[in-house]
Amino acid sequence: MAEFDAIDALLAAARQETPLPPAGERRRLREELNLSRAQLAQALGVSASTVAGWESGREPGGEVREKYAYFLEGARTKLDAAEAGEAPADAPTSAPASGYALASGDDGPAGADQTVGTDDDAGVLSAPQPCVLCGQPARHQVEGFPQHLDPTDCGTAAPVPQPAQPEKPAPRTAPRQPALARTLGGAVSGVKVVPVGRRVQAASDTPDLIGSAVAAALAEHAGDVEAATAALVRRAIPDAMALLDHTRKGGRYDVVAHPWLPDILRKQSARGADQVWEARPKWSRPELPAGEHEITALDINGAYLSALKTHLPLGQLEHTTGDHHDRRRAGLHLITPPAWDHETVLPNPVGNRDEPGPLWVTEPTLRLLLRLSGPKHGLCDPPEIHESWTSGATEGLLEKFRIALKDARDRAISEDDTVTLEYVKAMYSKFVSTLGESNYNRELYRTDWMHLIRSQAFANLWWKAHRAYDEGLLVVRAMGTDELHVTGDWRAVFPEGRGVAEVKVKDTYTVGTEPDQPPESAS
Repeated sequence: MAEFDAIDALLAAARQETPLPPAGERRRLREELNLSRAQLAQALGVSASTVAGWESGREPGGEVREKYAYFLEGARTKLDAAEAGEAPADAPTSAPASGYALASGDDGPAGADQTVGTDDDAGVLSAPQPCVLCGQPARHQVEGFPQHLDPTDCGTAAPVPQPAQPEKPAPRTAPRQPALARTLGGAVSGVKVVPVGRRVQAASDTPDLIGSAVAAALAEHAGDVEAATAALVRRAIPDAMALLDHTRKGGRYDVVAHPWLPDILRKQSARGADQVWEARPKWSRPELPAGEHEITALDINGAYLSALKTHLPLGQLEHTTGDHHDRRRAGLHLITPPAWDHETVLPNPVGNRDEPGPLWVTEPTLRLLLRLSGPKHGLCDPPEIHESWTSGATEGLLEKFRIALKDARDRAISEDDTVTLEYVKAMYSKFVSTLGESNYNRELYRTDWMHLIRSQAFANLWWKAHRAYDEGLLVVRAMGTDELHVTGDWRAVFPEGRGVAEVKVKDTYTVGTEPDQPPESAS
């Protein structure tokens, strides 16, 4: 009987997870309440991308599932009551504004208590309604909330009437300046602005999340640079995801954060790999001309940071067959690569393969091969495409995220700020490495993105090798994402420095020997 008692105790302690409505219903309930993902995420203590994952079919667990279920049930009750013509007793008189809103598609907050939407979110109301910010009648709405689109129309209170003043003679006006002179004059002493949807805002209003985090870490560790750097590197992944959410707010595209994955993206064993070939170069020139050669190993700065600019699929990958490439989509492709007849001077664009035949490659690799097979280069035949897993794509999906990291990196270099430099490097490198099957980043599960970004870094290195070759340098070696060995006047080809568009010297060495000189003849 003891065994049955143990089972009874187990059943008594166990409890079923709270059921949730289907994914489409979850999104409908939120949208019909005119709530944004960012607002719901803030209330639940998660990120907006996590809410997007739940609305695409991912299942939350633990305590947050209970909170999410509570919200959905409350949303359904509120909407049912509204349809019946009844207002719940606890219904707020006006919808709350979000804690902050991003300027423009993805640029920064519009202010501590002001929400600015993009063109996609703004609409004209059929009748004026109280602005959620100032309470005065507004004729537009942003993300479902009545708001003034022009800040000059929006105030926290009605203007106070002023006593009448005696009329004064009109002042003499200065001669009107030409339009160009007025523009240039304003630019000299004016305010730097950044895009905010259809408008602009002062650049100084955009928060520096990276700088704030560094300052807080240094303050917490009493200025100890090593301790602050270690603390920032440890939190690089969640901080990178927060920065991504910040730069994505108001963006034109919704992203599926936790899509269903085809089998080619699943590891074949616990410690194995999936079926995607990233085309990592590991190439050395088989032979050098006779004589002594001074070789410079160049380091390509910010390889993964540059690779964030690549065509990334937005939604769940869809399967197609046939030898056709749609440049509006991106993903993974099963191809038979063309023969490569230039191994003696340039690396194979698909990297070093042990086995011949078809293989799954990423969008950057396929586009590289298609470009090399085109009339401009004519270095190989076109690859044969057998089947593809793709989705609608954009090259600028991570562009504002990339620019925020690049700007912080540039400032850190100019100010010799090693703390920020290491922090930013950890953010973009760990962001890429944890997009796949990782326990360190559960907010964005895009193994396809991880492969595509890595492959873009490899493709970028290949193009640098080709540029060196095209400019008359001797390409000796290409390794990984950031190592290129050349001989010749490389400074005439690549700018030297620590910036993302520059290269720096990693090593110099000599290969070969001078030919023996014939002995001098006796006089």
